[in-house]
Amino acid sequence: MIPTTSGGRPLVMGVVNVTPDSFSDGGQWFEPEAAIAHGRALLSQGADLLDVGGESTRPGADRPPVEEELRRVLPVVESLAAEGATVSVDTMRAEVAARAIEAGASIVNDVSGGLADPEMAAVAADSGLPFIAMHWRGHSRDMQDRAVYADVPAEVCAELAERVEHLLAAGIARENLVVDPGFGFAKLAAHNWSLLRHLEQVVGLGYPVLVGTSRKAFLGRLGLPEGSAPRPPVERDVATAATSVYAALAGVWAVRVHNVPPTLDALRVAAAVTGAP
Repeated sequence: MIPTTSGGRPLVMGVVNVTPDSFSDGGQWFEPEAAIAHGRALLSQGADLLDVGGESTRPGADRPPVEEELRRVLPVVESLAAEGATVSVDTMRAEVAARAIEAGASIVNDVSGGLADPEMAAVAADSGLPFIAMHWRGHSRDMQDRAVYADVPAEVCAELAERVEHLLAAGIARENLVVDPGFGFAKLAAHNWSLLRHLEQVVGLGYPVLVGTSRKAFLGRLGLPEGSAPRPPVERDVATAATSVYAALAGVWAVRVHNVPPTLDALRVAAAVTGAP
């Protein structure tokens, strides 16, 4: 069952990167003990869900061997789930998803929407767990070469709808599907802003929507001259909170963030305003 929103706001999914080359934290939580401690901290700060991933999906990233991905994520998933956390495993590999489910993961978050591994849909269907399908046009190494759109919201929605039909046909229950428009994946800054502006079109597909804008480069370039290097990821949290408010107003199910407190505060403000008489 897909966890439900609370307090008139989207759920907050805290990011637990178990990678040495994360764009956001540079591998700060790479070792299992550090990642587990970080997950606990995110929960204490108010995260509703934890998303544990062992493969960096930053533009240009190389994929780790499956054995390495398993080594990274399984102890973290097992420990946090055993402590009562609702844990999502962030993976494009069916084997990793299956093993993580055995370890206690209760959601599968696949940034490829099941396209990267032909066995993924069957694993998700057999599990009976929620499956998050993101809009995806290819792996990190060359995905930005595919960032070509005439109408980005319409094309993202059409491609997501097509992917959903394949997943339904593969046996995933409609009530277990969540969609993610894939901010930053095969999308340039202008595409991301347009997608955020028209996010209600994604919500209009009729499925819960996960939004992940957290610390992405298009936020780091705000207010800077053309061609400037973006601000460091840790300086993008206020902008992340602002985009999370826009997402909340569009009616999304959850937002995926690295720094929980500022986004949670912003979402509470939005809920208080929209709920006021």
